[in-house]
Amino acid sequence: MRATRHFADRPVTRADIEAIVDAARWTGSARNRQPWRFVSVTGHALRQRLAALGQYALPIATAPAALVLLSDSSSGRDTEFDLGRVCQSLVLAAHAAGLGSCPVSLYPEANAVTAAAMVGYDRPWLANHAIALGHPAPAPPGRSAIPSGRKPVPELLTHIGEPDPR
Repeated sequence: MRATRHFADRPVTRADIEAIVDAARWTGSARNRQPWRFVSVTGHALRQRLAALGQYALPIATAPAALVLLSDSSSGRDTEFDLGRVCQSLVLAAHAAGLGSCPVSLYPEANAVTAAAMVGYDRPWLANHAIALGHPAPAPPGRSAIPSGRKPVPELLTHIGEPDPR
């Protein structure tokens, strides 16, 4: 899924947000710990404050909704991997619901602690990531600083083992 960084001025319904989280909660995690929590933020003022907590968090400011992803920092080394898995599930569920999304990072760690507190969570919970969420809008005209396109499979994949049986 391509990240959506431009959103229409249209709210995201609570039912859509709940359906997205319902789909994502089935994501696997190490030892089924499910070391995550989610907070839906639709208030403009709080989204503006969250967007100030990371160099790449700006899409939260213009999206009509944000999902703050909280991870239990005391639950093990694989927690961030599990959070990446659930984030991808959220992005795919949002796409299936016709919504655009953009995962963002809230860093350094002081920002993750601050963001967690802003949405009502204390340690061991950290808000290292959030997802800007909304109905996609066309990008404004002009050139993007973000490279486009994807690397070809032969540049990314190496085969080791027996020759192809074909």
